[in-house]
Amino acid sequence: MNPFHLAARKLFFHSCLLFLLSVLAPQLQAADQVLPVAQLQPSVTPLVTINTGDNAWLLASSALVLMMTAPGLILFYGGLVRPKNVLSTMMHSLILMALISAAWMVYGYSLAFGAGNAFFGNPLSHLFLKGVGGAPDADYAGTIPAQTFMLFQMMFAIITPALISGAVAERVKFKAYVVFMLLWMTVVYLPLCHMIWGKGGYLNWALGGKIPVLDFAGGTVVHISSGVSALVFAIMLGKRAGFPREPMVPHNVVLSLVGTGLLWVGWFGFNAGSALNAGTLATSAFAATHFSAAAAALSWAAVEWKLKGRPSVLGAASGMVAGLATITPASGYVTIPAAFCIGLVAGIVCYFAVTKIKSIFCYDDSLDVFGVHGVGSITGMLMLGFLANPEVNPAIATTFKANGIAVSLAGGSHQFFNQLIGVAFAVVLSGVGTFIILKIVDALIGLRVDQEEESIGLDLSQHGESAYNE
Repeated sequence: MNPFHLAARKLFFHSCLLFLLSVLAPQLQAADQVLPVAQLQPSVTPLVTINTGDNAWLLASSALVLMMTAPGLILFYGGLVRPKNVLSTMMHSLILMALISAAWMVYGYSLAFGAGNAFFGNPLSHLFLKGVGGAPDADYAGTIPAQTFMLFQMMFAIITPALISGAVAERVKFKAYVVFMLLWMTVVYLPLCHMIWGKGGYLNWALGGKIPVLDFAGGTVVHISSGVSALVFAIMLGKRAGFPREPMVPHNVVLSLVGTGLLWVGWFGFNAGSALNAGTLATSAFAATHFSAAAAALSWAAVEWKLKGRPSVLGAASGMVAGLATITPASGYVTIPAAFCIGLVAGIVCYFAVTKIKSIFCYDDSLDVFGVHGVGSITGMLMLGFLANPEVNPAIATTFKANGIAVSLAGGSHQFFNQLIGVAFAVVLSGVGTFIILKIVDALIGLRVDQEEESIGLDLSQHGESAYNE
């Protein structure tokens, strides 16, 4: 054989041998090792798995609820104040997006949803969101990551105190406002959230509570708590200089109308997202939300037209918000016709709360937080006591048990009484808690700006800026 061919054949053989060794060596080495037991057994499908559709809907809903604060509430409230207080009013909502998020990460989520007693969770259970990751928490939402549930609930914690800001606009000291909101979240919002929605919460109908209060998306936790606290804050802070003698008309209703539209759209995430999945219950809550808002806008405008001779644009917008706030606790438990009736009642009741009750007692709730959110959601909670329908949400017929026996929470006098207890808890905790916090903050910092600062406006006196440069 030609020496050249022989050398080429040897080179080819050695190359093939080296290639086989390079491929087989890692496999031979792995076979020589002892594999962990988990690797020797077939994979086991977890009991709880992530549903990507549910997760997508909850992430979208989280974004929608955050949009309710900014730019929704920022524009709605910002357009209703005088030009010299536009930025300060907007800042009241904007700062809470940062402040409440930080507190929620450190201890807020733990106090609201951590394992604890009937009134609050253990603040150390999820300190700095320890243990809140990609795995679902089956107690709350078994088809989405616990982190998604945490984000969704955080958006509620942000907008709730932001609602209060409308009652004290144009006269509250910014430093006092920040301290108050942090304390209010800790003392009022988080315990109430745990009692209504947390595992073992005293008023939780689905997770081991004592008194079965139905509140689908925050009638007590969000609207009654903020509405009652707003009223107490407004009374203790005192009236704006010149109120009610001087006219204090909104400086830009167009901004408020844009904000109203954003609130309406965002509210679908608020209510339908509270189904915590992308199923039929979310669709039902979505529909109930829309038709209640429509009905309330019509009834508010109709009453105003009848009593004043013409309907105002701002009145129709206020009616829409009233309908949204009123249906919130009932959105996942009532039929569409029932939701429409709730909206019709909401528009009328909230109209008289804003125009008559406020006038009789002469308190200065600057942007009518109590009349719309507080009175509206109290109305919705109580109407729900008679209108809750197991055909909409079958869980309310079989989930709550007393002495081991399932008790239906369908509408009736018994459930109305349960709802009344829930309303009373929210009113007392919010009112008393707010009063105590304000006394402490007033003693340490002072609540109100002085007369000169109020006269030049909070934009300049509190932030050194002006919304409109003339």
